[in-house]
Amino acid sequence: MRRLARWIGAIALWAMVVAPLSAQKTPATAPDLAEIDRVVTSLMKEWQVPGLALGIVRDGKVLYLKGYGFRDVEKQLPVTPQTRMAIGSNSKSFTVALMGMLVDQKKLDWDAPVRQYLPDFMMYDEYATEHMTPRDLVSHRSGLPRHDLLWYGRSFTRAQLYGRLRYLEPNASFREKWQYQNLMFLTAGVLVERVWGRSWEDLVRDQLFVPLGMTRSLPGAAGMDATDDFAWPYQPRNGVVTRVPIRNIDHVGPAGSITSSVEDMVKYIQFRMDRGGSAAGPKLSKGNEDQMQAPQMVVGSTFGPAIWPGFDLVTYGLGLAVASYRGHEAVVHGGGIDGFISQMSWLPKERIGIIVLTNLSPNPTPTMVVESIYDRLLGLEPIDWAAIQRTKDAANKKLADEATQKLRAGQKQGTSPSHELAAYAGTYEHPGYGRLIVRMTGSGLEVALDAMVAPLRHYHYDVFEIGDPGNIVPLSGLASFSTNIKGEVDQVAIPLEPSVKPIVFRRQ
Repeated sequence: MRRLARWIGAIALWAMVVAPLSAQKTPATAPDLAEIDRVVTSLMKEWQVPGLALGIVRDGKVLYLKGYGFRDVEKQLPVTPQTRMAIGSNSKSFTVALMGMLVDQKKLDWDAPVRQYLPDFMMYDEYATEHMTPRDLVSHRSGLPRHDLLWYGRSFTRAQLYGRLRYLEPNASFREKWQYQNLMFLTAGVLVERVWGRSWEDLVRDQLFVPLGMTRSLPGAAGMDATDDFAWPYQPRNGVVTRVPIRNIDHVGPAGSITSSVEDMVKYIQFRMDRGGSAAGPKLSKGNEDQMQAPQMVVGSTFGPAIWPGFDLVTYGLGLAVASYRGHEAVVHGGGIDGFISQMSWLPKERIGIIVLTNLSPNPTPTMVVESIYDRLLGLEPIDWAAIQRTKDAANKKLADEATQKLRAGQKQGTSPSHELAAYAGTYEHPGYGRLIVRMTGSGLEVALDAMVAPLRHYHYDVFEIGDPGNIVPLSGLASFSTNIKGEVDQVAIPLEPSVKPIVFRRQ
């Protein structure tokens, strides 16, 4: 009850602080296009961003559409407003929009048990299984931590991922706190598919892309590289910005697989700002749009770190975050997958919306671009967001260095494995995470989780360090092998989800 009281109090604080401030509408100023260019190019240069696309819409009119840099560095092909890039988790709000349409059709209730629509829905926690609602699925309060290595780089189908939820351990009580969770949005997509009787991909295309005229948008990454104007993804590798393969995450599509362009995304942002006010376009009521853009769960506030620097009093609605940007109510969400980072945001009262797409990850530039443009369009004294980010980057590097030092300090020197290396090789399995293979290589051992492969280096005793292969969701940590009473290696525990006990794979 105390947690509930704190949560209600925080929501009330948001209403008292953000609403009055955002009601004091600051007249929007005319954009200084040369200044926007200067800011964008400066940030791109410092953070080595190959390509960026920017779109700004205000009061129903497109103010700005422009591409910067290259979508293909090797061939020096420029980014355009039509260039397709992955938008990552900004896909989540599309899934919630489909849910809202079902609510409008009286086929779905935000607050009915999910099992009313999905009788086979099952979580690790029995109470969550029985009481989870569609609203809970899309407001990140399931009690489940990310468990991203269940889907990232894996070969499971959407149906198989959904069926494995029951084996994933939570780290918090149901509705206790906000924790970002992709698999619950996958479940929301399965819910939409079952109730509607059609695939999520077809629904996104027919109910949103087509009515909005989003002709450059695709439900997933499959086939993106066969189109006429797309961006290759890039990541820093040993200090060099390097092209990486396009990551296909269609199996978890409702959580993050959409590819789009800024030309298309400004249409989507305008649709969300209109809140059902347009007779043309997708059929979504103002009442449901209002719920999606209203606080459901506290994320952060001025009393703690915000999920997006510069945005305070951060709460989460349904597939969208709701916050304050320098006293102005703001809706904001980001997205990222290998080689792509996006940022989508709008100010409801001022009716200003911004979308930024980039082809580099990790990359803080999209958020800084959004904030810098808001500063100028609102006539506010510009903040040096680059200086703030430099300080944050330095702090993060210090934390990473300290973690490495702690890892090395905990290592017992002079030990050796209790068995020959070949004895650790074999196939291990977990009912949720599936099959893990340990095998001999020319230089020792390596571990494979579907397509993700990393070397195993001896740490101490029967513990091996997993070498990070450089993925956006790394396969890393310490793998601890155990033996049975016969002295045979029979299981390995790996911290695939750091916020719960190591995941135990048993030898087959």
